Amino acid sequence: MLEEEEIKLGFVVSEFHRDITYQMEILAREHAEFLGARVIRTFYTPGTFDMPLAVKELLRGGDVDAVVTLGCVIEGATEHDEMIAAQLTRKIMDLSLEYDKPVTLGVSGPGMTRLEAQERVDYAKRAVEAAVKMVKRLRKGGEAGGGTMEQ
Repeated sequence: MLEEEEIKLGFVVSEFHRDITYQMEILAREHAEFLGARVIRTFYTPGTFDMPLAVKELLRGGDVDAVVTLGCVIEGATEHDEMIAAQLTRKIMDLSLEYDKPVTLGVSGPGMTRLEAQERVDYAKRAVEAAVKMVKRLRKGGEAGGGTMEQ
């Protein structure tokens, strides 16, 4: 039986609402270790709006198999949160396709309160799990649980 190659992750973590993103980061690191993946690089950004450039930097370096974004976009008095979240998700998806590597969305929001953001810190684990699963499936040519993708 072949030993699986270690999965190397890069984290991009927003410092905005750091009281929440710190908890997300800790949970994500613990979950990566639980899944047998290793976080080899972490890039901290001022906010979620700044994440795409950091994601690109990690992907361009070539030493990570996937990037996990961690942050939260809390609702304010305007629709600013919706604009930020929409642009972030679109750009990280574009980068994933450009570099042929998974970039997962561990950013909660928009449209949530600070309390709701606090209640969703465990979403960080979902982003790590998605990154690990995608790397494994890409390495196996799309196989999941013994099945194959239809041609």
